[in-house]
Amino acid sequence: MAEELGKIQRPEASTFSGKRKLYVVPLLYRWPEAPNEYVSLFDKYWKDVESQLRHLEQRIGAVKHIYHEGIDDTSEESFKTLEEYNPSSYNLARAFIENGAVLNAIEERELISETMDWERFIMMGFSSAKVAKLATEQYRESMKNRYDHIVKQIDETLQPDEAGVLFIREGHPIQFPREIEVFSVFPPSLDEVHRFMRNRPVEENESEETSADTGDAKAQTTPPEPEKGPSTD
Repeated sequence: MAEELGKIQRPEASTFSGKRKLYVVPLLYRWPEAPNEYVSLFDKYWKDVESQLRHLEQRIGAVKHIYHEGIDDTSEESFKTLEEYNPSSYNLARAFIENGAVLNAIEERELISETMDWERFIMMGFSSAKVAKLATEQYRESMKNRYDHIVKQIDETLQPDEAGVLFIREGHPIQFPREIEVFSVFPPSLDEVHRFMRNRPVEENESEETSADTGDAKAQTTPPEPEKGPSTD
């Protein structure tokens, strides 16, 4: 079961000696024309994430592996495309890599494309309950296959006594192997972001949905935009 960083009472590295550790970071994206209030909260969130990750490194273990949703190729060209869609997580990942961490490909491009195609189809709406049920079932199956693949890649690359960081959307249904100690990076500023998103005007919600829909089309060959869903970290 994942632990939230705020609840960790100054853990000593020896407590986790020999174990595999995974620091899980919820991905936040900034959409075009985002209001200034959101931009401020967004920037604060990523600063807090960096601070908490540094704390985890000091107390539990240095990051040796980078896992990022949407990365299916570890080439420099592929990694650089992430900078366009989420420069905040890109900059953090880049800093860890410069300190000796390894970037791992955890996605399969066909599974990403399949999932996003079903998601886009669902967002268009249905007039037939039968078709809606079929599309939803196919979407869930493709999501399961995609996340199963992610877990497999992490399980095969994260070695005993190593720590890795996973950047992934909120609401993911991943069940990590019991042998991996999972720590959710969940700074208080994330609650502030959630509160803002709940309270913002309806027009802004509609505007972002339109932007996200457009972004998905571009993400066929780049890291995907986050799906909507409840936070479970």
